[in-house]
Amino acid sequence: MRIISLQKFLQAVVLLPLLLTLCSWSNAGPLRERIREYRAAHQTQQADELDDDDASTDVALSAEVKVLRNIAYGQDKNQRFDVYLPAQAKNAPVIFMVHGGGWRRGDKAMKAVVQNKANRWVANGFIFISTNYRMLPDADVVLQAQDVAKAIAFAQSKAASWNGDASKFILIGHSAGAHLVSLLSASPSTAYQVGVRPWLGTVALDSAAFDVVQIMKKRHMRLYDQPFGTDPEYWRKVSPLHVLTADALPMLAVCSTRRSDSCAQAQGFVDKAKSLGVHAQKLGEDLTHKQINEQLGASGSYTDAVESFMASLDDAIRHLLQR
Repeated sequence: MRIISLQKFLQAVVLLPLLLTLCSWSNAGPLRERIREYRAAHQTQQADELDDDDASTDVALSAEVKVLRNIAYGQDKNQRFDVYLPAQAKNAPVIFMVHGGGWRRGDKAMKAVVQNKANRWVANGFIFISTNYRMLPDADVVLQAQDVAKAIAFAQSKAASWNGDASKFILIGHSAGAHLVSLLSASPSTAYQVGVRPWLGTVALDSAAFDVVQIMKKRHMRLYDQPFGTDPEYWRKVSPLHVLTADALPMLAVCSTRRSDSCAQAQGFVDKAKSLGVHAQKLGEDLTHKQINEQLGASGSYTDAVESFMASLDDAIRHLLQR
């Protein structure tokens, strides 16, 4: 009898934390919702960490593509970008790419960032630029966005020397990079203050961080803790949804339908943008977080859909994409 009692006691000790947790969840809201939040956080963390899975810089480019590497737009070693030029550029539109990596890793020369995009669009007569920026812990999210803005401004100032057109820039970012370009596009006055000229539009590739306030108020992955901190005012400052104005640039928010968080965040942003009269679209794709980056530029319906948005921004771009 003593052994049975001891077993029951040990079982109670083991189960007590779980029961307390369940009770806490029950008081805070429906258990189903808590489980959903946990799964979303876990999926997002797994998805964001995929950026490191293909860190290869062994990019295979067409022989006709000329590359200018490590153009400095600032003093820091990470304030550099690479320029991919067509053989015969003339007033070429510019696609400006910002890599992802959880605001703390990644590189402008990664294969998933460059290969399909540069090969397809440079062959069509575009200039393709891929930039680095300072990352955590050396630079917070606000400084990272400022770095991207400075890189754009510098690239625009040099565009004519590459036979490019400074007025025909399209921004693309993936993951954390998608968050940064969305932040600039939602409230472009921040970029204009450092010399950026208005650009045509922005393509955000699978950012699940349009509404940072909502993310941080709920159960979330620890990945977000370092870039976003604990200050609600800072959450608003780095939240594309909360800084969104009627002056925002046209936006295409691409999201992975295999995740539970990305498309919901994208839809919330698009809905608010439309309510302000801003041209915004959501594009859900049955692709992983990683595939949304690496497969853009490969032949298929996904690239066609992104190019349809790009073509809607300018007649010259429509002409190049129809060639």
